[in-house]
Amino acid sequence: MRKQKINYGFFKIMTGSDLSTRRLAIMSAKSKNPGPVVWLTGCVHGDEVGGIAVIQEVFKKLRTQPLEQGAIFAIPLMNPMGFETNSRYMAISEEDLNRSFPGKKNGSLAERVAEKIFSTIMETKPTLVLDLHNDWIKSIPYTLIDPKPPKHKDAYETTKKIAQQTGFLVINEQENGDDAEELKKTLSGSLISQGIPALTLELSESYIIDEKNVSDGIKSVWNILSYLKMVEPDKQPFHHYSRNGLENKILKYSHLPTSSTSGIVRFLAKPGEIVKPGQPIARVYNVFGRLEETIATNSEAVLLGNSDSVVALPGVPLMAFGLI
Repeated sequence: MRKQKINYGFFKIMTGSDLSTRRLAIMSAKSKNPGPVVWLTGCVHGDEVGGIAVIQEVFKKLRTQPLEQGAIFAIPLMNPMGFETNSRYMAISEEDLNRSFPGKKNGSLAERVAEKIFSTIMETKPTLVLDLHNDWIKSIPYTLIDPKPPKHKDAYETTKKIAQQTGFLVINEQENGDDAEELKKTLSGSLISQGIPALTLELSESYIIDEKNVSDGIKSVWNILSYLKMVEPDKQPFHHYSRNGLENKILKYSHLPTSSTSGIVRFLAKPGEIVKPGQPIARVYNVFGRLEETIATNSEAVLLGNSDSVVALPGVPLMAFGLI
C-alpha cells in the first residue's frame, strides 16, 4: 500500500524578550503529480481550537489515502499566544489576529505575525485556502464566504463553487455591516482581494474539541479535496443535516434582531431551526423576573447559533442567522 509522506517543520515569527525564537508549526504533504495547492489554517483565534484537531486528523487520513495530485500545507495553530491564555486575541497586545491581514513588516505585533503567515502562504502560489474556525456554544457548523471584492471577481466565483462542496450551509458575509471594513482584514478576505479563493469553515462551538464537530470538519475538507481531484472521494459525500432543502442556496449572514433593553435572556429557538417572520425567539427578563421584552424575527432564516452569554444589552448581538 502506497503511503503519503508528511513533512513537519516551523517558521519563525519573532524573537522573544528572552532571545528565544517564537515560531509556528507547519505541515505539508505533496504528490509527485502537479495539481492544486491547498492550505488549511486553524486557531487564528486562540479559543477556537477545533480546527487544530481537524487538521491533525486530515493529515493522518492522508497517510493511508495519499494525494493523487497537488500539495496540501497547514498551519494548525496560528495564534499560540491566544491559545495558551484561552483567549480569542493575542496575549499582551490584545489584538485580533484575524483583523490584521495581510499584515505589515513594521506594523503592530499582530500585523507582523499576520505578515509572516500571509507571505508564507503566498510563496506557495495557493489554489485555495480553508480557514477553520469555531463559533458560539451549540451553534451549527456552516461555511462562510466573504463579500464580493471590487477586483478579482473570478476568485469570488470560484470560492462560491467550492463552498457548495463543503456539505454545510453556505452563508455570505454582510457587505454593508458595521464591521465591513474590518472584515477586509481577515485572512480569507485579504486572500480573495488578491485573487486567491478562500473560505471559512465555522465548526460549531469554541473552547473545546468536540469529536462530532471534528468528524464533520474532516469530512467537509475531504469533500473539497475530492472535488479538486486531489484524493479519492469517500464512499458517501458528506452533507450536514442543516442543509436539508437549502443545498443550492447561499444565505445572508445577519445578527439582527438584537435586544433593545438590558437584562437576562432566555432563548426560545434552537440552532439549526428555521424561524419564521414574527416568531418569538428570545425573552429578556429583569433581575426580578419581570418580562422586559420578547424578541421576534424579522425574516425567515436558519438560526445559526445563540450567544454564549445570557446577558442582554441594547444593540449587542444575541443570535446569528442565515437569511433565506
